[in-house]
Amino acid sequence: MNREKDLIKANKELAFQNEEKEKRAAELIIANVELAYQNEEKEKRAAELIVANVELAFQNEEKEKRAAELVIANKELEFQNREKEKRAAELIIVNNELLYQNEEKEKRAAELIIANKELIFQNEEKEKRAAELLIANQELVYQNNEKEKRATELIVAYNKIKKAEEFLKEYIRGLEEMMFMTQHKVRQPIANIIGISSLLDKFIDTPEMLKKMIDYLKESAVSLDVFTKELTEYIGELEEKGKNKNITN
Repeated sequence: MNREKDLIKANKELAFQNEEKEKRAAELIIANVELAYQNEEKEKRAAELIVANVELAFQNEEKEKRAAELVIANKELEFQNREKEKRAAELIIVNNELLYQNEEKEKRAAELIIANKELIFQNEEKEKRAAELLIANQELVYQNNEKEKRATELIVAYNKIKKAEEFLKEYIRGLEEMMFMTQHKVRQPIANIIGISSLLDKFIDTPEMLKKMIDYLKESAVSLDVFTKELTEYIGELEEKGKNKNITN
């Protein structure tokens, strides 16, 4: 009976221990998972640390470069300061020179005021001369226009005189031709008429001869009449030419 109780108790104890072992095993699994996670994190941190160390080494190198550049910059700054001191000394000299130049400028300004007044007076005189010159130019333009008008009128008059001379030459030639025609065409019929008239007295008793004389007399009279018409037409043509010349002028 005691053995059964002990066995039951032992079984319970064993069951309790098994449960505890299972709990421990579950906890161990969780602990292993946690440990694996921590190991991964450590590896990540180690990798980050390596990168950080590389970056730090790069930064240290950059700092050394910056330090070297700073040394050079300080030397350059010292040189610049010395140059600034030189420039300051030169600036003092320049300021003194500038002060002198300002005094000279004031003198020049005073002289310029006087020169401007003189220039204003000269400009006023120039404006007066310009106004007088404008009036003179206008008068000259008027005179030139009048000269051009007179020249045009003179050319027209010259052309009229030239055409009149040409007409006069033609008229003289016409008169000469009229004189020639008169001498050759008028005198012959008149001479015939005079000669026939003087013969009429001799042949007054001879009818046949008288008839011939009368025929000769008629022929001479007709010739004289024809020439008179030709002469009239010729004179009319001369007058018409003269009228046309005047119209053209």
